[in-house]
Amino acid sequence: MDESIRLGRIAGVTIGLNWSVLLIAWLLSWSLASHRLPTSHPGHTTGVYWTAGVVTALVFFMSLLAHEMGHALVARRHGVRVEGITLWLFGGVAKLGGEAATPAAEFRIAAVGPAVSLALAGLFGGSAVLFDAVSAPSLMVGAATWLATINLMLAVFNLIPAAPLDGGRVLRALLWRRSGNRMKATVTAANAGRFFGYLLIVLGVVEFAAGASIGGLWFVFLGWFLLNAANAERVHAVMTDALTGVRVRDVMTADPSVVSESLTVDEFLNDHVMNHRWSTFPTTNSGGAITGLVTLGQVKAVPALLRVTTHVRDIACPIGQTAVASPGDAVTDLIERLSTCSDRRSLVFDGTGSSASCHPPTSTEQSNFPCSTPPGDPSCRTPLITPSRSPMSALQPVTSHGCGSATTGGPGGIST
Repeated sequence: MDESIRLGRIAGVTIGLNWSVLLIAWLLSWSLASHRLPTSHPGHTTGVYWTAGVVTALVFFMSLLAHEMGHALVARRHGVRVEGITLWLFGGVAKLGGEAATPAAEFRIAAVGPAVSLALAGLFGGSAVLFDAVSAPSLMVGAATWLATINLMLAVFNLIPAAPLDGGRVLRALLWRRSGNRMKATVTAANAGRFFGYLLIVLGVVEFAAGASIGGLWFVFLGWFLLNAANAERVHAVMTDALTGVRVRDVMTADPSVVSESLTVDEFLNDHVMNHRWSTFPTTNSGGAITGLVTLGQVKAVPALLRVTTHVRDIACPIGQTAVASPGDAVTDLIERLSTCSDRRSLVFDGTGSSASCHPPTSTEQSNFPCSTPPGDPSCRTPLITPSRSPMSALQPVTSHGCGSATTGGPGGIST
């Protein structure tokens, strides 16, 4: 669920939209303006119904955002890096750059989202009662009632004890606290999520086959998403457990081909990519200092006709936005700090000042990259290469926690 539109920042958290949320926003507005509000509150013009429908849908998405902000702010309070929040087809996702350090922190991070939704349900429900008591326009009562209902459904759905829903993370926290084993707790919660995903798929197929509603297809898509997310979370837990104790030096690839950031993409392809097996290259400025890294994924995003005029510096990930590690760092710690800017690669610095390494967390090929600058100098920093087919790719957290259908409020969640 990559963001397509950057909205800005709230309390330091980046907020974005995926294009799919625009479709859901239109469907919600249309459903409210064409069916729900006219049926329950007749007597208004089409323009009034559409105005009320659009405003109500926007307030709903603000409710989703509040749900996600709850996750993000509590996570940050517990020392977990927050990469941002994205609203998308199945609701919202707070993307976390790591894991909670304790079961108690895990519980709080997961539980706060449904708690926010429950609080909003109470707020909108109280508003509906107040509007009715003061004889406010009936559409205001109807909109507030719908928002109260949808937030209540959002909270209840997310509390189902099945990963990647918030309830699945609550379950994991409780199991983790009881057993002391995070990996086993995660696998159990993920297995519950897989079961729930299969259940939704079966129910959706039965409902669609019975001709009851096209909504059955929505349950199928939602179940498929939950199933895949639960599988990814399970794999992530098992692989992270397997990498416990492994150091960056054990998996890094050294001696990369360093490229000048002043090269055009066309020159870079012809002079470097075609002559080396690397998928990631450190970039240097005119003084020879490492300034970042460029990946084949970034190159592929440049249209062929623009490669002769686009420079490497224009597409490379700057060093300030790339995770930096030392050879002695734990791979499991590094994984949590990898950023999408660098395609989940990392710059690795040899603290002796005599060498630096450009490596992927899954490759075992090693050699030396000469570096005569003092320890800590940026020119001794080079990137970690993570080939797309390497096992490390499977370790990148891609799950989202807490999702649901648009008819139930398009739930919020957490992605770690």
